[in-house]
Amino acid sequence: MMSQYYETNPVKSTVPEHDVIMRGRKLLDITGVKQVESFDNEEFLLETSMGFLAIKGQNLQMKNLDVEKGIVSIKGKIFDLVYLDEQHGEKAKGFFSKLFR
Repeated sequence: MMSQYYETNPVKSTVPEHDVIMRGRKLLDITGVKQVESFDNEEFLLETSMGFLAIKGQNLQMKNLDVEKGIVSIKGKIFDLVYLDEQHGEKAKGFFSKLFR
């Protein structure tokens, strides 16, 4: 029993907690971000510890980026937040990369 605990414990600590905090539909604080795949003023694609997250809006700007802590802050008018299932991750990357060109 103890060895099982020690085996699973490090795995839990390596997965950063993922939270999305929206303030007034104009400021987003997102934690658990592994990577910013792509972004422009209308769309952000983030890889989070819980899958890919697409954020759509207007006049979007990256206000803060802390790669070490996995924190991204986005400012602008938020239209929608969509999680893309992990099994569709590669497809999502291809789809979004076309949108961003």
